[in-house]
Amino acid sequence: MSSHDELVSKAKQITEREMASYAERTKASQAATERARKVMPAGVPSSFQAYDPWPVVVKHASGFTMVDVDDNSYVDYDMGFGALFAGHMNPAVHKAVSEQLADGTLYVTPCELNAEVGEILADRYGFPMWRPTNSGTEATMDAIRLARGVTGREKLVKVEGGYHGHHDEVMISNKPGLDEAGPADAPHSVPQSGGITQGTIDDVIVIPYNDPEALDRALASGDVACFIVEPVMENIGICLPDEGYLQAVRDICDKHGTLLIFDEVKTGITAGYGGATNQLGVRPDLITLAKSIGGGFPVGAFGGKAEYMNYITDGTVLHLGTYNGNPLVMAAVKATLTEACTKPIVEETVARNGRLVDACQAIIDRSGIPAHTVRFGAKGCITWSASPVRNYRDYKATDFDLAFAQWIHGINRGVLLPPGLDEQWLISVMHDDDAAMRYATVFDEFVQELVG
Repeated sequence: MSSHDELVSKAKQITEREMASYAERTKASQAATERARKVMPAGVPSSFQAYDPWPVVVKHASGFTMVDVDDNSYVDYDMGFGALFAGHMNPAVHKAVSEQLADGTLYVTPCELNAEVGEILADRYGFPMWRPTNSGTEATMDAIRLARGVTGREKLVKVEGGYHGHHDEVMISNKPGLDEAGPADAPHSVPQSGGITQGTIDDVIVIPYNDPEALDRALASGDVACFIVEPVMENIGICLPDEGYLQAVRDICDKHGTLLIFDEVKTGITAGYGGATNQLGVRPDLITLAKSIGGGFPVGAFGGKAEYMNYITDGTVLHLGTYNGNPLVMAAVKATLTEACTKPIVEETVARNGRLVDACQAIIDRSGIPAHTVRFGAKGCITWSASPVRNYRDYKATDFDLAFAQWIHGINRGVLLPPGLDEQWLISVMHDDDAAMRYATVFDEFVQELVG
């Protein structure tokens, strides 16, 4: 195998060539982006969607395929950052939403679908009480407020590199530069954006993932309302918990009277039936959901133990929102959970993803490149490091030059993923075997050129 420096040099050559090819084949996307930049910062509705030289601008999506304004076709492995586990307009979701359109989209008074969806979530996740929201950001924001209302405490703890939405309290140390991040075992609280008050920053304690001792130290003062954490981190590729880590977290939170919030906005139903909470066997006090439960519609939810959710019932903690539980989205959620993503379908899709991950790992093993695969449920990723990533600092030590070269090579061959190591692929219930394995075929082509 070539030396690391030789691989990086080759990756940069591939990137240069592929960037020129990208510019040539996405001219209409360039024009659409330039138009949007005149009326919208960076030309995109969310800063996540901006990347150089310009993003693909899409005009059509169906099943597992997206078509851009230049008429390039892509197999979508991004699937809405994980929101489209049901696929693009799954027939069951399409039918349910179409039927609901005839009866109205917004009542601002309850509909029977609210209770139906609550019952479905209670059955799947084992928590008795739920409230709907309109996004994952709202779900984590409301869960944190509830935890503060229950405990009477103000501070919260999150892990370095963890993303929990874009409200101020969790926009801390999402992707800090190492020059300001502080010691690895006691990271600084670094705001990820302007506009976050010093008081907010002071209320957020940051710790490394997979470090129960750091959590114990952070909670020892007795003034922390909650620890919010993804049971499996999915903002730095896929970062799995060490054996026993989550149980240690559960025990430490109980010891200090701190509520444990599992953010399952990304794992959700993509982790397997019942989410990461049931797959991994450790139960939090509150859980947040969004993305994949909505079948492509904007929705979130938070639920938990009745003793905590009843703080909303008695009015101690307010939870509001005009669009919460609107019938159009509730119809989409019900169809997603009861028809599009049933237990047998989820299990079949997770198995399909397993075959893809195995194929990619076999390519890595044959070539000897410094990379490895990680899987969880229907998601997978290739991490450009020879050793596993256990936390954010490990992630920062991976090779971004190789990762970007793989991404730009893939997108020019119809493999659509967000750039870099931040995200992971998702095999939806509408990907067939050929569509899933297309990723491995293109990855193999890239590796052969890289090491050839």
